[in-house]
Amino acid sequence: MTRAQLLADDPLWLILIKAVALLLLGALATMAMIILERKIVARMQHRPGPNRVGPNGWFQSIADAIKLPFKEQIIPDTADRKVYFLAPIISTIPAFLAFSVIPFGPEVSIFGERTVLQLVDLPVGVLVVLACSSLGVYGIVLAGWASGSPYPLLGGLRSAAQVISYEIAMGLSIVAVILYTGSLSTGDIVDAQASGWYFYLLIPSFLIYCVSMVGETNRAPFDLPEAESELVGGFHTEYSSMKFALFFLAEYVNMVIVSAFCTTLFLGGYMAPWPVSLIGDNYFNTGWWPLLWFFTKTWFFLFVFIWLRGTLPRMRYDQFMRLGWKILVPANLVWIVLVVALRAFRNEAEISATTILVAGGIVLVVLIGLSFLLPDRAAPDEDSDRVPVTGGGYPIPPLDLVVPDKDAAAPRRVRRKRQTASVGAGAEKETEQ
Repeated sequence: MTRAQLLADDPLWLILIKAVALLLLGALATMAMIILERKIVARMQHRPGPNRVGPNGWFQSIADAIKLPFKEQIIPDTADRKVYFLAPIISTIPAFLAFSVIPFGPEVSIFGERTVLQLVDLPVGVLVVLACSSLGVYGIVLAGWASGSPYPLLGGLRSAAQVISYEIAMGLSIVAVILYTGSLSTGDIVDAQASGWYFYLLIPSFLIYCVSMVGETNRAPFDLPEAESELVGGFHTEYSSMKFALFFLAEYVNMVIVSAFCTTLFLGGYMAPWPVSLIGDNYFNTGWWPLLWFFTKTWFFLFVFIWLRGTLPRMRYDQFMRLGWKILVPANLVWIVLVVALRAFRNEAEISATTILVAGGIVLVVLIGLSFLLPDRAAPDEDSDRVPVTGGGYPIPPLDLVVPDKDAAAPRRVRRKRQTASVGAGAEKETEQ
């Protein structure tokens, strides 16, 4: 039976078990991710992390999960209450829905019932993940607008611009994978990587996706919608208690989703991290073993999220938008054209792989030669009166700027002499004795 047939044959009790397991997976992964992030970043910055609650502080996330629902809920008077309450829910639900199409493992037996470690296998599973990641941003935008405060509104507008920019780059990076696989099903994409993972076959797509998934999840150095330095807390500034916890949960669940999706698309999904030829009977790619490989690859990407947060500073907003529109999107379009051309050449029986490589080498040499023939950029005229510009594109004052004297420029003030108070009529002058 195929993967879709096995999933269609699942009884109701097994579907409920899988759904509950996915909900627990999102919540437990969030708690583990928070405590690991605090400990790893503390280690990177040479400072103590959580070390009070539980052995060595490992129960700190449990304490936070218990504390948040019991905190006082503060609602601004200017807030649109209905949208204010719905915004965290709109952000959280799509994050959990994306788990349903991720293949965690191959065929297994659960209580004697043959099934696959996946909730549903849709023919358009890739589009479901992209749609869920896009819908979650609606909650952020609505939260910023419904709070009735300027800083959350700015954070929501930033998030809207951010998702438009990096969702396009992320979607285009998946096009090459779809062309090689010939399917939009996540299960078919994993099966197609039995002969080779796509992270080295499609290196540009893999790198662009890795950058896009950081920007898509609003994580450092792309955490501009919640920039503390200029927006206090961003879109969730006016949120507290359980509603703030839902935003926190949605952010970390989205991190797990994009990491698991990257594992599915480029790292062979649940397949063992060594070629099939080395393990003979393919034992480690059957049963429950693939679940271990899948989560190992996923947690590697989650560690990269933490690594970036502890290493890189926040980007300026114009730099962030320039990276998305002027670098990632054009590079993706050029790469897709190259992939389509290579596949068209390979499908021709008369053209071999050697011919394609030789032709590609000749084109590369010609491009390098043309780059040497380009004229050098004209040096700026030092005698000109234009204002010098820094590397960031912002003008600076001229080096020979003369600051005017403050005392000379200030107007002269006439000092009024204080007159002594007149003596009262009843007062008598002292006489000389």
